[in-house]
This record gives sequence, C-alpha cells and structure tokens, in this order.
Amino acid sequence: MSMVVVVTENVPDRLRGRLAIWLLEIRAGVYIGNTSRKIREMIWEQINVLAEQGNVVMAWATNTESGFEFQTYGENRRIPVDLDGLRLVSFLPKDS
Repeated sequence: MSMVVVVTENVPDRLRGRLAIWLLEIRAGVYIGNTSRKIREMIWEQINVLAEQGNVVMAWATNTESGFEFQTYGENRRIPVDLDGLRLVSFLPKDS
C-alpha cells in the first residue's frame, strides 16, 4: 500500500464519483488515499477512459530519490520532464 494523490481539473462528474469510491476528496478535485499498486493502476485506467477533455495528475509514494512518482493525463501547462532519472515539472509559456 502506498499514499496516492489525484488532482483533477474540468473532468466529468462521473469520474469524480468513481474516484470517490477509492479515495477521499479532501478539496474539490483533490483526492487522497492508500492503495495497492493494482488499485492505483485500475484508477489510472478509469481516468484514461472517463476524463474526456479534463486534465489529471496522479502522484504516489515510491522508493525513488524524490520519494514519489507521478503521471499526467490531458493538456496542461505543466509537463513532466526526466532529468537524469529525476522527474521534474516544466512550464509551457502562456498563450498570448
């Protein structure tokens, strides 16, 4: 079991309801819980099927130098970047 955090923006209510089955919604669109890897992967599959035009980031505790890993779905100005095995976040410029 490991700590999982999911942050959603502009996703359909049916995805929010589905996430609430496994995780606690502590703020609008912010979910947290302890899950197994199998459940975390199943949640990610649901996000890919139901998020539509929204965007989502999922982060979880893991045994890496940073202590966590994350993945993203949908368009967002923040994009993951791998720098010598360390995952960081880069910002795309604002549209003019």
